Amino acid sequence: MHRLPDDVSRELERVVRRWRELSADHALAASGAVRELVQDLAAVTAHQPVPELGPVVLIDQLRVLVWDAASAGVPDLTDRLADLRRRLP
Repeated sequence: MHRLPDDVSRELERVVRRWRELSADHALAASGAVRELVQDLAAVTAHQPVPELGPVVLIDQLRVLVWDAASAGVPDLTDRLADLRRRLP
């Protein structure tokens, strides 16, 4: 896959943009929701847990796992990203 589907790409960028707007305290508080999606996607694509490297790296881990999930044809990826975005403070 050379690029993400447009709907997935749009929603991922919305999540990333929102994440970057968060203060450090809010990012730390919201990291559980992001981490949950990262681990869910890793279970489907990589079949192993993703190491916890902190909130600064977490959004990059999400980006990688979204690419892997899109390549693997994981269903409802756009909806899952939208749900995550709505959970961010």
